[in-house]
Amino acid sequence: MENRVLEIMRSVFQTESVDEMCSQQNCERWDSMNHLNLIVELEMEFGVSFEPEEIAQMRNFEEVMRIVKNKMA
Repeated sequence: MENRVLEIMRSVFQTESVDEMCSQQNCERWDSMNHLNLIVELEMEFGVSFEPEEIAQMRNFEEVMRIVKNKMA
């Protein structure tokens, strides 16, 4: 699952430099529009729907993974 999330992030942010340390602070392409694109792609890929509070918490790869895993449980 982690590799798939990284692939989605690389695709959305259009950069190969995305890794487990990726966050809104260190990824210049992680702006508000791409954040929404990321949410949509994750929802489609994993068949889940995120709450507004969850979306706001997804500020780095670690949080994205935590929330996606909780949704899949």
